[in-house]
Amino acid sequence: MTRSELIQHIAEKKSMLCVGLDTDLDRIPKHLLSEEDPIFSFNKAIVDATADHCVAYKPNTAFYEAYGLSGWQSLERTVAYIKENYPRHFVIADAKRGDIGNTSKRYTKAFLESMNCDAITVAPYMGHDSVEPFSGIEGKWVIVLGLTSNPGADDVQKLKLENGEYVHHMVMDKVQSWLSEDELMFVVGATRPDELRALRNRYPNVFFLVPGVGAQGGSAKDVVENGMIEDDFGLLINASRGVIYASNGDDFAEAAKSSAKKLHDEIRSSM
Repeated sequence: MTRSELIQHIAEKKSMLCVGLDTDLDRIPKHLLSEEDPIFSFNKAIVDATADHCVAYKPNTAFYEAYGLSGWQSLERTVAYIKENYPRHFVIADAKRGDIGNTSKRYTKAFLESMNCDAITVAPYMGHDSVEPFSGIEGKWVIVLGLTSNPGADDVQKLKLENGEYVHHMVMDKVQSWLSEDELMFVVGATRPDELRALRNRYPNVFFLVPGVGAQGGSAKDVVENGMIEDDFGLLINASRGVIYASNGDDFAEAAKSSAKKLHDEIRSSM
């Protein structure tokens, strides 16, 4: 999906919501466990219920890889279902890969070619030759970890350099020099709105994928007010647990729809 296509979908729907599909067999409704593929059955119901309110889906691959071959098949089925039935929705493989060049090329083939996701999350610690193999594919995006929302982000990302800036500034500056703004997003946490604003000022044209809304305490309103690009929007706002686990009963899909709609309304009123 190109940048212009993503922007158009956001504009038409007046939503920047991304629903994270962190599907855990220990948390899905018990009646689904008798299904042939309970993970896919859960995901399908969630996608069908929330598609009107979001523009993207983000399956976290760890929640599928944990179940071996069957989990991987559930992931492939989920992506294929979204692509077939909701082709305008942006699909992110939240895999957080990043390795030497020839290995990254195989990750690229796995997630961006074979599985046909629109984007993959990447950890840039190993440098340019671990990031660049994901780039240069028409309509595909590289979503690089910038300033994350977890408490441990302070351990490395917020370390101060001799010039008074932070490690995450140095990393994000370098990444921006490697990739074009038509294929690059940064992960920037929702739980630090002042830092989100500072990073938006520093990177005025780069899309941000913003986790941390909902269960982690971030506010969609704060994200829009501090991170949106006026003409291009520039945001995908992710919510996972607060949407997909809004209920663990028979009404789980309807509850997810209600939660997604609430976030959609909050985003729309702030745009």
